[in-house]
Amino acid sequence: MKWKSYEAKWQKKWEKQGVFVPSLDSKKKFFLTIPYPYTSGALHIGHGRTFTLGDIIARFKRHQGYTVLFPMAFHISGSPILSISDKIAKEDVRTIRLYLEYLRIYETPENAEKIITTFTDPKKVAKYFAGKISQDFKSIGYSIDWTREFNTGEERYNKFVEWQYHQLKEKGVLVQGKYPILWSLEVGQPVGEDDIADGDTDKVTITEFNMIKFPFDGEFLVAASLRPETIFGTTNLWVNPKGIYVRTKVDGETWLISREAAEKLRVQGHEVDVSKDFRGREIVGRFAQNPLTGEKLPVLPAHFVDLDNGTGVVYAVPAHAPYDYQALCDLSNHERLGNLVDINQLPVIINIPGYSVPAKEVNELHGIKDQKDSRLEAITKELYKTEFYSGLLNNKCGKFSGLRVSEAKDKVRDKLRKDKVSSTLYETSRKAITRSKNKVVVSVIDDQWFIDYSNKEWKKKGTKWIKRMEIIPEKYRKWFLDTIEWLDKRPCARKRGLGTKFPFDKDWIIEPLSDSTIYMAFYTIAKYLKDLSPDSMKLELFDFVFLGTGSLESVVKTTGIKRDTIETMRKEFLEWYPNDLRHTAPAHVSNHLTFFIMHHIAIFDPKYWPKGISLNEVLIREGVKMSKSKGNVITLAHVAEKYGSDLYRLYVASSAELDAVIDWRERDVQGVSSKLSKFIDIIEKGAKAEEGELELVDEWFLSKFYISLKSATKHMEDLKFRDAIVDLMFKTLNDFKWLERRSKNPFGTVKRILKTWLIALAPVIPHTAEEYWPTLGGEGFASLAPWPSISEKPNISAVTKEEFVRSVLNQVRDISKLADKKPTRVFLYIADKWKYRALEAVIKEKERAMKSVGQFENKEAASKVIQSLIKGRIWEKFSEAVDEEATLKDAIKALEEELGAKVEINSKRDPLKKKDRAMPFRPAIYLE
Repeated sequence: MKWKSYEAKWQKKWEKQGVFVPSLDSKKKFFLTIPYPYTSGALHIGHGRTFTLGDIIARFKRHQGYTVLFPMAFHISGSPILSISDKIAKEDVRTIRLYLEYLRIYETPENAEKIITTFTDPKKVAKYFAGKISQDFKSIGYSIDWTREFNTGEERYNKFVEWQYHQLKEKGVLVQGKYPILWSLEVGQPVGEDDIADGDTDKVTITEFNMIKFPFDGEFLVAASLRPETIFGTTNLWVNPKGIYVRTKVDGETWLISREAAEKLRVQGHEVDVSKDFRGREIVGRFAQNPLTGEKLPVLPAHFVDLDNGTGVVYAVPAHAPYDYQALCDLSNHERLGNLVDINQLPVIINIPGYSVPAKEVNELHGIKDQKDSRLEAITKELYKTEFYSGLLNNKCGKFSGLRVSEAKDKVRDKLRKDKVSSTLYETSRKAITRSKNKVVVSVIDDQWFIDYSNKEWKKKGTKWIKRMEIIPEKYRKWFLDTIEWLDKRPCARKRGLGTKFPFDKDWIIEPLSDSTIYMAFYTIAKYLKDLSPDSMKLELFDFVFLGTGSLESVVKTTGIKRDTIETMRKEFLEWYPNDLRHTAPAHVSNHLTFFIMHHIAIFDPKYWPKGISLNEVLIREGVKMSKSKGNVITLAHVAEKYGSDLYRLYVASSAELDAVIDWRERDVQGVSSKLSKFIDIIEKGAKAEEGELELVDEWFLSKFYISLKSATKHMEDLKFRDAIVDLMFKTLNDFKWLERRSKNPFGTVKRILKTWLIALAPVIPHTAEEYWPTLGGEGFASLAPWPSISEKPNISAVTKEEFVRSVLNQVRDISKLADKKPTRVFLYIADKWKYRALEAVIKEKERAMKSVGQFENKEAASKVIQSLIKGRIWEKFSEAVDEEATLKDAIKALEEELGAKVEINSKRDPLKKKDRAMPFRPAIYLE
């Protein structure tokens, strides 16, 4: 792996000479950002896919003549780093073991033991890993402007975020009120996606349950349901016989619910006083009462009842709920309880086409045997969906009869609440824990601060802008639009964590996703604030720099900052904004990226709103997701040493397009490695060669290269990196193999395009480009060389002739392979001349060429030939006819060497009458 020997050398030169630190006053700028990494540990090659592709974009734009700003910072906000420090301080063995492993990626075992003792300070954790991540980024060759680096715990950044929140409040989208939020029970504070385990990929939302109070001997058995309209079909109540329930005073009433439900109600604004616990089996066989119909309902046991979902009490609607129906079937042979509900007389309350007793019929259809069958969940969802959209409540539902389920649901809920037999319980959409393993529930607290994404005018502007901006790949645009549609109020502050204090209540901290929405603007001025006092960073400074409000004189007077410094900051912002492209992963669409768009719309002038977003999917290894527990993680820190950075970059860019998952497979990595080695070998030999005169095959190679370069340039502009590399690297290397076999001077020929070829691949393999650029006579840094112009016109005739020769060679090989024997003589028969008139018509008219049949004497034969040429889409492979006989005769020596057989063209010997079957570009073939 020769490239490993020179990569560090060029990284040092780039840094020493500030190659990627852009200057102002450019006519053509490109401002690229990637979300800053969280500094709680080492990054791996999966993270590196996003940063690598972002760097390729930045480098390509530089080659195109843009002045590129590609900055980086570090995210330390929130509670994860704080939790790590707390656990290390408490000598948590598991956390200490994990972080010693992280440290040993970079340190000797002795140093790791010393450093971890400092990790009781969360800022030391953040600072250590920020330093190592920047070191890793440099080792991969990322062309970042490090002069603008910061972290989200710095006072200059905190001042900027405070200004942002003053702006949001002024715009009317920062509000205060009572609202359900995701909450950590143990820590006692709000949590967001970044705090929840897998919260970025498996979103947790808030679900609203209806708690219905069923009278029960002077108390209430309280059942939770998402479908209040089904109460008319209730036959019984379910409890988990082994579960622990509590007799609880809730807002002055005695409720029988699960212990877990009581915990949730306590943080949802209810007065809760737990007095006694008991097992569910203790109330089995007793009767409650339906609060709407007055009907007596037995309490029965069911093992599917989850104590930590809803209240731990479920009311049964067995005609419409597959779980309920199956639980009654399971209980039907019970001596004491089996006859309390007649399974043959179940009340059907919702009519849907094609069903009599829906739950019974779907269970029987799927062969469900008991309530533990894992298929019941999916069956239930499907039946509920059918009933919601197609079901009508029947005459058992009183005044609600005739209503669609979709309409009746809210009307029945309102009736239950009006009668004070129902209230609300908020649940998480799935079981969730924080990254620190603490349970996540839903809480309702007074005077919580929210960003009000439900604001209709704001949503309207966001939707309109997303429809206009560039989204790559296009398929993700709908995801953005859907996210805007369902976004609601979102809590933006919590009691604990690192970050910026909430400016309107210093006891609170701004949550991490909410402090990371417009920091791209902060990049433009970060380095100018570095040596200023935080006290000088008044709101008026940011108003002037980012919004152009206020006067320069008054800002100088208010802040005490020098006039030219303020002017420079304003100029920098105007120079670089808007953010031309933000590149990241799709998991951020439903939160960070949408917030990024919405906050820019709220605060900035429209000309500064984001212009584009590009996204790439994840990277897995050997078919499975990388994880510490599987032991299959490759850290970025190990890439340069193990593979070399250019090989890693080439593999990541060439393995899949943006919207496809990359599977890192060592066998495939070695395949790409051999191609990179071959490329370097061609450069080294080509640089020493004499160019010489060109023959047809040389013209073919050079023309094919320029065709590929034109195609690859378009692919690079469209961020289709895999297609670009296939054109520039893999196809060209394959063409060179043929050139080596056919040309008298292959290295002299390739020398003509080496500089162009090297720069075209420089965004992907920049270290290799720098190493060989001087060898080829290049001046300055290859990273700053202009993108090759495509002024050379390809010799289409040479391309067509040589491609024809190659296709004939492949046809002979295919036939030989089918015959399973090697020929000693190969006979090639060229098509009759009239068939080339048909070819010309098809190349010119394509699918419309059938109209030319009338020009031919034998119309039936012409029709068959034209149809065959159209079916093969011959125009996509060959753009003009050639003299096939002369072309094959010129190449006869090469054909004989490749096939190891004597080749004859248009021989009179044609024992199988093959010549009549010959077609343009597909001669008839006979083997002996």
